[in-house]
Amino acid sequence: METHFGLTYVWHQGDWIIRGTALVLLGMSIATWVVIVLKALHLRQLRARAQVLENFWHSKDFAEGLHKLGPDGHNPFYLLALQGREATSHILHLDGEHPRQLHDNLDVSDWVTRSLRNALDDSSARLQSGLAILASVGSTAPYVGLFGTVWKIYHALIGIGAGGTATIDQVAGPIGAALIMTALGLVVAIPAVLGYNALLRGNKAIQHRLNRFAHDLHAYFVTGHRVASNRPGAASPAAAPASPLRHEAPAP
Repeated sequence: METHFGLTYVWHQGDWIIRGTALVLLGMSIATWVVIVLKALHLRQLRARAQVLENFWHSKDFAEGLHKLGPDGHNPFYLLALQGREATSHILHLDGEHPRQLHDNLDVSDWVTRSLRNALDDSSARLQSGLAILASVGSTAPYVGLFGTVWKIYHALIGIGAGGTATIDQVAGPIGAALIMTALGLVVAIPAVLGYNALLRGNKAIQHRLNRFAHDLHAYFVTGHRVASNRPGAASPAAAPASPLRHEAPAP
């Protein structure tokens, strides 16, 4: 009887629709675990990089601070600091561009705020990438499995009706195999939902650190000092390194 209740039975006794449904669920499961593993590793790297942010503020100059963050095209903290420096240099015409442009009517604070916000939006979009796959799998996989169940039960009942008589062993095999499709849908959906919630929580923690870092960078580029903080080990404004742009930055 075991052969009438396993995945092998479902595959061999099912038609092309049942097999196609099973393959769709398999593809969903593979995509789910690939996203979960890759995003979890990425979050782990970002948490490690967030731990060295305080070292950035204890650097003797901005270039050394960037080096401590680690020049990496996928490091949002490094990209945020780099974007802030380039935006400040551009608005103060320290990058060699002197022709007046429309954004010259903005003060340093507004321009740096806009540039940092754009960098934060880009980082947020990268953090959210892949989560749509988990959300889609978590919401649709149970229904895909239920579709396979309904289709299998329908054909099982047709076969039983065509036979004229039905015993419990004739009914249990096809119905049990049909219910396996529902179970497969749940097996695929549950990890997707749990992974989505866990990754979303991790993304929010990284975004919080990015927003706080952007706030400190804004104060540094506009005033030449980091915002005073009660965080352990944080540099006070008096101890913050002087900004190379401070002499041209307007008072806050």
